[in-house]
Amino acid sequence: MTKEEIIELACQTFGGIIKKGERKNFLAFAKLVAEHERERCAEICDVLAVHPEYASSITKLAAQAIRNRGQA
Repeated sequence: MTKEEIIELACQTFGGIIKKGERKNFLAFAKLVAEHERERCAEICDVLAVHPEYASSITKLAAQAIRNRGQA
């Protein structure tokens, strides 16, 4: 989920009204939500990477790729 998508959801939640001074707060919130979402997805890949049925180098690479997105 992108920051813009999270802000759009916040706008829908608050009736589409976000004052200019509040946008910075929503951007900070969106960043935290996106970071949390990425880490949870990477953690799922970490679990799959050691699961006997799904273990592969691909799941390890997927976890790292997800984490790297947050650093871009």
